[in-house]
Amino acid sequence: MTTRRSFLAAAAVAATAAALRPLPAFALTVPAPSLLRRPIPSTGELIPVIGMGTSGSFEVDAAGREPLKEVLRRFVAGGASVIDTSPNYSNAEDVLGDLMAELGLRDRIWLATKLAADNRAAGEAQFADSLRRLRTDRFELLAVHNLRDWKTQLAYARELKAQGKVKYVGLTHFMDAQHDALADIVAAEKPDFVQINYSVAAPNAAKRVLPVARDSGTAVMINRAFADGQLFSRVAGKALPGWAAEAGVTSWAQMFLKFAISHEAVTVVIPATGKPDRQVDNLKGGTGPLLNQAQQAELIAMFA
Repeated sequence: MTTRRSFLAAAAVAATAAALRPLPAFALTVPAPSLLRRPIPSTGELIPVIGMGTSGSFEVDAAGREPLKEVLRRFVAGGASVIDTSPNYSNAEDVLGDLMAELGLRDRIWLATKLAADNRAAGEAQFADSLRRLRTDRFELLAVHNLRDWKTQLAYARELKAQGKVKYVGLTHFMDAQHDALADIVAAEKPDFVQINYSVAAPNAAKRVLPVARDSGTAVMINRAFADGQLFSRVAGKALPGWAAEAGVTSWAQMFLKFAISHEAVTVVIPATGKPDRQVDNLKGGTGPLLNQAQQAELIAMFA
């Protein structure tokens, strides 16, 4: 998008001049602005506020893997760690698993995947397959995908947590129509994590899901912060708000991500990208000051 290309030159400089700690194959020398970190309420563990999704972006053939290596390098070099995937995203688990192994990055990744099954036996088989595809022996987070058979799958995920095979359990959805159902389940079950859609164009999660998660001690992972990319067509040629510089924002992508993490209940947002320069741009959205309530309200009025 035009609004993101304008950041390309600065992104290239940041990508090759900054890292929080050295990496063997792609060491960088000048410290980057640190990503903000938020605690997971159930343990207090701090994780970076900008993560990465894999839906679409990691569903690629052999030729499409090469750019993703640089996406992963820049992601880790920028201090990020949280990557979310799912067995439902065609071959995304395979691609991510292969690339983490090739680059030696598994121990640098806070890895989340999902259960998307209709019964206990299917969930068990799927979990074993996800371990194989992602070339790992454990997951940081295992979430029930879109509330599918959620009672059975959440119970199974909790058994795996007790066995030490996953660290956290959660629930996910991506549609406003399921917010009330998700909020009710979170209030009753108090999972470690909930994943839900939230953006300047779809801010309804702030009505119930986010407050319930906060009150339940549940960490929040945000999907669809770019409204599946539709927001970029709406801002093509449009200038950022005059106060953007005060918030350290130089692109609309950063603005959309900073909006999401500026809600007090949000722990991490997971934008998907297959473009290295956009990865650097996304990470910058997790640095500097957050948006105040007036700025958030202005953005909602512009897009909702």
